[in-house]
Amino acid sequence: MAGRKALHTTDISAAPATTRCFASIKFGAVERALLRDGNVHSAKDWRAVLEPVVARYQGRNLRRYFRADTAFANPEVYEYLEAEGYEYAIRLPANDVLQRDIEPLLTRPVGRPSNAPVIWYAGFLYQAQSWDRARRVVAKVEWHNGELFPRVGFIVTNLRCKFDEAKF
Repeated sequence: MAGRKALHTTDISAAPATTRCFASIKFGAVERALLRDGNVHSAKDWRAVLEPVVARYQGRNLRRYFRADTAFANPEVYEYLEAEGYEYAIRLPANDVLQRDIEPLLTRPVGRPSNAPVIWYAGFLYQAQSWDRARRVVAKVEWHNGELFPRVGFIVTNLRCKFDEAKF
C-alpha cells in the first residue's frame, strides 16, 4: 500500500450521480420531477418543482396536503405552503432541544417488555432559531422489544390533531 494514491469515492465511477426532487399526488402518480447531475441537496430547486404543482391546484375546492422528508425542513418551505393554504407534515431532524422536550418519553418503560412495540406521541410548540414563529411539532417514540434505545421521529405540521398537546 505504500506509495499508492488513495481513491476518493467519486473516482470509482465516471457516471454522474443523479438526485431527484419530485411531487406526487395522493395515489402515487408523479406530478412533476427534477433530476440533476451531481451530488446536490435533494430539496435544491424545490420552488421549480413545487410552484407549478401549487398553481395547477389553485382555485380548486380541494384540501391540499404536502408531506416531505427532512430535506424540506426549511422555514421558506413552511412559509410558502402556509401562504398557499396547504396543510403539511414535514419530518424534522432531531436536535438537543427537541430531545429535551420529550425527555420523559425517552425513559425505558418499566415491567416486562411487550412483544408489540410501545409507542408514545407528544405534541408541542417549537421554534427553531431560523423560524419566524413557533410551529407545532409531533414526536413519535417507539420502544421495540430487544432494542436498547427508542426510535424517535419528529414532524413539523400545521395539521389539526385529535389530541391536545401532551402533558407529562
